[in-house]
Amino acid sequence: TLLIAGGALMVALPVSLGSALFLSEYAPPWVRNSLKPTLEILAGIPTVVYGYFALMFITPHVLRPLFPNTEVFNGASAAIVVGIMIIPTIASLCDDAFRAVPRHLREAAFALSATRFEVTTRIVFPAAVSGIVASVLLAFARAIGETMAVALAAGMTPKLTLNPLESMQTLTGYIVQISMGDTPAGSLEYLTIFACGMTLFLMTLGVNLIAQRVMTRFREAYE
Repeated sequence: TLLIAGGALMVALPVSLGSALFLSEYAPPWVRNSLKPTLEILAGIPTVVYGYFALMFITPHVLRPLFPNTEVFNGASAAIVVGIMIIPTIASLCDDAFRAVPRHLREAAFALSATRFEVTTRIVFPAAVSGIVASVLLAFARAIGETMAVALAAGMTPKLTLNPLESMQTLTGYIVQISMGDTPAGSLEYLTIFACGMTLFLMTLGVNLIAQRVMTRFREAYE
């Protein structure tokens, strides 16, 4: 679960931050008004579609040409599609954080002969760091709880491995596998579903508490 969620962040972070900075600092209004709704459409695609996309396209056409020993079900394809899924979350929240930085800070930097790149990297980005970190942690919690995409892409092999090219099983995938069969109430399988659910709840609760603490600690207040 952590391997796939961490891989998803590695995929999503560069694209999300780049998109948010472009929309906030560089894009003309007509481009922003066109691209931002298009970007947020990704959040409305059903997760099962992402799972089949990983199975039918990413693994055979992206991973196997680079790594021939990639298994049909693997953690890398799951991490890629989950990363695509969380791009709208990070990009939208980071864009809001960048646009919340007061305009007079940008104008003061421009008055001191700073370039647009310097204003973006040295003024806007540091001022919005609390919102950036919070959006990343919230997206990480979203990736931890993803079910159908990882169940289809990563497989159902209960193997504890650090090799993303192998088939593996997440906590949510295990819940899907056990729930699809005949699970009598009170049995060991029945109890393990609740154990996995409680583990996922504690993981996402911890991430959200960290995000809240970061926002409180590093939030910038402007008048």
